[in-house]
Amino acid sequence: MSAEPPRHPTPEEFRSAGYATIDWIVDYLAGVQDRSVSPAVAPGEVRAALPDTVPETGEPFADLLADVDRLIAPGITHWQHPGFYGYFPGNSSPPAVLGELLSAGLGVQGMLWSTSPACTELETHVMDLLVDLCGLPDRFRSDGPGGGVIQDSASSASLCAVLAARDRAGGAAVLPDLRVYTSSQAHSSIEKGVLVAGFGADQLRAIDVDDAYAMDPVALRAAVDADMAAGLIPCLVVATVGTTSSGAVDPLVPIAEVAGPAGAWLHVDAAWAGSAAVCPEHRGILGGLEHADSYVFNPHKWLLTNFDCSAFFVADRAPLLDSLSVVPEYLRNSASDSGEVVDYRDWQVPLGRRFRSLKLWFVLRTYGVEGLRAHIRHHVEAAGRFAERIGVNPRLDLAAPVSLSLVCFSHVDGDAAGEELLAALNATGEVLLTHTRLSDRYVLRLAIGGAQTTSTHVDRVADLVDRLV
Repeated sequence: MSAEPPRHPTPEEFRSAGYATIDWIVDYLAGVQDRSVSPAVAPGEVRAALPDTVPETGEPFADLLADVDRLIAPGITHWQHPGFYGYFPGNSSPPAVLGELLSAGLGVQGMLWSTSPACTELETHVMDLLVDLCGLPDRFRSDGPGGGVIQDSASSASLCAVLAARDRAGGAAVLPDLRVYTSSQAHSSIEKGVLVAGFGADQLRAIDVDDAYAMDPVALRAAVDADMAAGLIPCLVVATVGTTSSGAVDPLVPIAEVAGPAGAWLHVDAAWAGSAAVCPEHRGILGGLEHADSYVFNPHKWLLTNFDCSAFFVADRAPLLDSLSVVPEYLRNSASDSGEVVDYRDWQVPLGRRFRSLKLWFVLRTYGVEGLRAHIRHHVEAAGRFAERIGVNPRLDLAAPVSLSLVCFSHVDGDAAGEELLAALNATGEVLLTHTRLSDRYVLRLAIGGAQTTSTHVDRVADLVDRLV
């Protein structure tokens, strides 16, 4: 007796479940501000409440949604809450959600052009649109030697830059002599990428920063010159535009003046701050980007596109492809062999890739340039107002210059008082902030950027600070 196929939902059952799911998402987002930002759960509590076994027969979809309500939603940190200021935002928006839904429904595996031409060509087109939208250098457009690709995160994009830089500088044959340089304030993904790429920890140079926590080009030059005098090879310099701790902006022009003559690849990580370039008045943070070999920013942080969607650009794609392209016989096809198409599997570490460009395309077309700029400008203005409130509070200090929509502040009574203030703020359930350390001080971070966060919500945080400090 032959095995029978499983019973799939009928088209009408699928339609009904889909309507119910969309209704659930709409209701969740409409009421998320009424929830506590952080879940009141103990470690292991969520799992202990879950069913212990897979059911022998399928359950009604309504039961699944009911369990999302009962078991899952109460255990979530609500990133879409307007009071979420803890990390750089994880944006989402209705068109992005629907674009993601379509991507899931199509079930496309876009590793090659031939596996879905529209998946590849829409991605190329959308990345070129971002170049124009953000005023990026033309060298990142796809109609020249460079181009863009959507990665899952800036961590993956930076790893690709590390790999391309390593191999362009000579690869395995000279690996022990290669050196990488980045700010002491750079994101931990740079250190991780260097280790994944086979470097030793001692091959990464953490460059000192100035009083604003930006990389010091003089210190960079001294480190590079010392290494070259010792017969070592500078292969990569990573500059950050908008560091995680303070939003510091590394000076790209003087950094490029060191990296270029040394033959080092220059990668610019603007994961959070890069979205601000949709506004012409904020493009100064990217001054000197025309000298970079690669650049990354995350639309999923502050450009209304849900995770994951990281925009990675290279000025010359040849070193990236040389480092990452492996072509087994089972992936050979006439389109790829012709050289007339892009195969994005050669632009990333994994082989498989999702149809991420759909959600970004939906966001760009739904909001338009004006809507995207309004999103950024409103948050920058709200941050300025919050900083003014901090500035007149005698018990608080601004711990770093305000950077776009990030405000860092500390308690004048020291670290313990700052920790108490953070705990008191987060205990309200209305807001979630996080902390960092700057100049060995305990510093609170207010990172504004949520899709539903308005200046009214930010003013409420300032009121809470004044009451609790």
